[in-house]
Amino acid sequence: MGDLLLVRHGETEWSVSGQHTSWTDLPLTEHGEEQAKSLAPLLSSRTFALALTSPLGRARRTAELGGVLGAVPCDDLHEWDYGGYEGVTTADIHRTRPDWYLWTDGVPPGPPGHPGESPAEVGRRADRVLARVAEALPDGDVVLVAHAHFLRVLTARRLGLPPAEGRLFQLATGTMSRLSTEHGRPVIAEWNVRA
Repeated sequence: MGDLLLVRHGETEWSVSGQHTSWTDLPLTEHGEEQAKSLAPLLSSRTFALALTSPLGRARRTAELGGVLGAVPCDDLHEWDYGGYEGVTTADIHRTRPDWYLWTDGVPPGPPGHPGESPAEVGRRADRVLARVAEALPDGDVVLVAHAHFLRVLTARRLGLPPAEGRLFQLATGTMSRLSTEHGRPVIAEWNVRA
């Protein structure tokens, strides 16, 4: 049985400023590119039974620079749809909604095609990814290159927790985390690892 490796893409301008970034396809910053390259010693020597990446450029570029060869884009690995909060910081939201919390309150609808998602909706996408992962894990390790909030929800679901419990797992840019098993049950083996 293989392990599930989770890679958060490298830094972007909005990850630095704290702006919510889902469908806005920002490139990696120069530092983000260096973060992605620094993952190569952790990833490039491995053979993966399955390698998936978000369809967004920042994740695909991180996979490429990190040495994850042949990663297949997967729409379900897209970041949480932040709806009307796309490009807005939590501090700005708190000016009008001081008690707002993504993990319990979700987001308002955004422009056409971006209705926003609740934790449960993101959790359903994570469950679909985990079903695909489960088919490949008997053959070896699996790597997913994606986004912070989505990977946090996926971690919660892998551990048998409700989607909103992703709030417990802070995930830094340009890091790798490893979910494994102990006595046949999913566990966190490593978190926010840098080379």
